[in-house]
Amino acid sequence: MEFGYIEDPLEARGASLLAVAVTEGADVIEEMPGVLDPALISAVSAVVASGDLKGKASDEIVVYGQGEQPKRAVLLGVGKADELTPEKLRRFAGRAVRVAERLRMEELFISLEGFGPIGARIAAQSVAEGAGIAAWKFTELQAKDEDSPTSLVGAVSLVGGAPVESSAGSMEGAVIARAVNLCRSLQDRPGNVATPSHLADEALRVGREVELDVRIFDEAEIREEGMHALLSVTRGSKEEARFIVMEHRGSTDGAAPLVLVGKGLTFDSGGISIKPSQGMEEMKYDMSGGASVIAAMQAIAELEVRANVVGLIPASDNMPSGTATKPGDVISSLAGKTIEVINTDAEGRLILADALAWGARLRPAAMVDCATLTGSVIIALGHHAAAVMGNDNGLVSELRDAGDASGERCWPLPLWDEYRKQLDSNYADLQNIGGRPAGSITAGAFLKEFVGDVPWAHLDIAGTAWGDGKLSYQRKGGTGFPTRLLIEWVRRRAG
Repeated sequence: MEFGYIEDPLEARGASLLAVAVTEGADVIEEMPGVLDPALISAVSAVVASGDLKGKASDEIVVYGQGEQPKRAVLLGVGKADELTPEKLRRFAGRAVRVAERLRMEELFISLEGFGPIGARIAAQSVAEGAGIAAWKFTELQAKDEDSPTSLVGAVSLVGGAPVESSAGSMEGAVIARAVNLCRSLQDRPGNVATPSHLADEALRVGREVELDVRIFDEAEIREEGMHALLSVTRGSKEEARFIVMEHRGSTDGAAPLVLVGKGLTFDSGGISIKPSQGMEEMKYDMSGGASVIAAMQAIAELEVRANVVGLIPASDNMPSGTATKPGDVISSLAGKTIEVINTDAEGRLILADALAWGARLRPAAMVDCATLTGSVIIALGHHAAAVMGNDNGLVSELRDAGDASGERCWPLPLWDEYRKQLDSNYADLQNIGGRPAGSITAGAFLKEFVGDVPWAHLDIAGTAWGDGKLSYQRKGGTGFPTRLLIEWVRRRAG
């Protein structure tokens, strides 16, 4: 999608469709004289006089000007001005894109006026994110019908605001939206396409395009590193595992990096502890954590964030076969701890264990992992927030704040010592599940065993990485969560 910023509202008066946000009690004519085409003034005045436009969040009115080629403006209510948030602006922009799609408009202009309580830069970034994410749709595996007109928006321009801040914010929002859409593309690709080697190839492509250092470990190198927990998960699959390392050098040499770790389980059948068949096709998105780290690293490089950042993605399949790991097997790990595998469907924590131990060797300033790890988190938090837990309360608070700002919220769960006892094993140092009680927390307690004394936090995104498209800027399928959260946290850490 093409993205642009227009400083002078007069240049947008010829737009085929202009989206304008209306707050409760606002005088649209008075606040938007430079944005609205004179031909639309009388039409808007009539709507205002009728009382049909009150600025409520549900308000949506399309008005037309006069002339041989009518120009349109869609007036979208956004609620009270003093209650505006960046997330409400993302949703406003998403609504504008949906109106453009219904009207078969391939080009959309969005006014940045009327967002007083929110800084111009954040407002422009939020609108750009919402529009860019909303306009994307996964179509790459569908046949192209040249005779059928597209309903997708191909170009978005933001108009007005404070020129310097709004221009910068628009660019940043466009970069973040592209990253989110990369993550969604990887999430939506089926398991026969998005294999571990495919994730590795995508990481290499991103590295070339935005100048990241990327190294890919094949199975022989993974074995040489001693990452046997990762290899135990891939034993039942014909697809070879990969360990992906992406590095952004934005600070001085030797400065402790921030490490992002993402679970890259490209298809999860459950292994020998096989899952029920209903809904198993959605297990292609079990690599959402890895996809979000690849995408976040792309944006971090494009935004030239002044921090050293390393992205780690352990990638594998989990399939049943005669060579697959069995319940009751005891495996080793990079950290030297042995693990009794009680359930082979609790495989994500195994591949993350080796990746976290590898990351801890970098002596990072902080390490954050993200994974579609447990169904239990959906019982706890539904689909509205990820769970966050860790060994550093300050880091957990940072992630919660970054989640609130980015619109990808997370909520803390405890990691008390009592939960670790549920992982005690009679035959190994620990077992890979702790039973039904507190399943998300015991999964986090398992991961904690492999990070040493590094400040670390874990995001369980099983309830938020995939959705039904209920938000205006989303569609059914991969949501890109937590790409925006990771980018926001890294940018805040970099100052």
